[in-house]
Amino acid sequence: MRVFLYAGQGSQFAGMGKDLYDNYAVYRKTADEADTGFDHITLMHEGPEEMLTQTEYTQGCMAVFAAGVTNILREKGIVPDAAAGLSLGEYGALYAAGVWDEQTYIKTVSFRGRAMAEAAKGKKVSMIAVTGIDAAAAEEICGNIRGKGFIGVSNYNCPGQYVICGEEAAAEEAEKLAADKYRARCIKLKTSGPFHTPLLEAAGISLSNYFEGIEMNEPGIPVALNVTGKLYEKGMSLKEMLVRQVQSPVRFEDVLKTLIEAGGTDFIEIGPGKVLTGLLKKTARTMNVKVNAVSVTSSEDIEKL
Repeated sequence: MRVFLYAGQGSQFAGMGKDLYDNYAVYRKTADEADTGFDHITLMHEGPEEMLTQTEYTQGCMAVFAAGVTNILREKGIVPDAAAGLSLGEYGALYAAGVWDEQTYIKTVSFRGRAMAEAAKGKKVSMIAVTGIDAAAAEEICGNIRGKGFIGVSNYNCPGQYVICGEEAAAEEAEKLAADKYRARCIKLKTSGPFHTPLLEAAGISLSNYFEGIEMNEPGIPVALNVTGKLYEKGMSLKEMLVRQVQSPVRFEDVLKTLIEAGGTDFIEIGPGKVLTGLLKKTARTMNVKVNAVSVTSSEDIEKL
């Protein structure tokens, strides 16, 4: 079973998609017609990097890239049997599954970026990548922090790799506890908000209102969801899942396990980058199974594929 995996925020870089724009008419058409509300082509191809990393711009650019690559692959007869994505990448998976058309997808993700940036304004928070522990320990660390503000696990990326996020004082305490008691490796991430935590409730409200004017089709292929870590089931409210997703932990470790258990053998990461390929390989190793994984960032990657 062939699975498309769509990258999330953090994989972007200045120059992303430029060779695809130059070499594939279908990608160029996607980028030219996309409505992000800003000059995404110049930003994607030339930067500046600092602006590209701002949430209100990152997400629209990532959506243009993902839609363009999906369209190239489709034109070449390469389509998924199932799909999933990390955070904003989930919207790309839903595009691949036929939930919405290209323009609705890109406009919706661009709105999401603006809503998340607005909801994050004024919040002093930290996100910390914690490795070398299991999920139960990550949860225990956060549960042991009292009176310092909110702290919780925001991303279950793969076995042994988790992200905790919360208000600065609580995050500082959690980082110290993780390093001292659990001998975990901690890396403070550059982030602009408390993504995938209850602190982003305002973004969830904004998305809920926005979705009232958006039609969503039933997925045409299996899609594993961030909120549950399980496959979408007919009759579920995708709108509710996406509203919850922005303020709930991303259970990507479970997403990958679900797809492998469902028969996923050949995975194509639609980036840019290879972040998800790394998470997949580590997850597969812990399950003692072998998978094929490639990432698509450039024209060379597409021709090899």
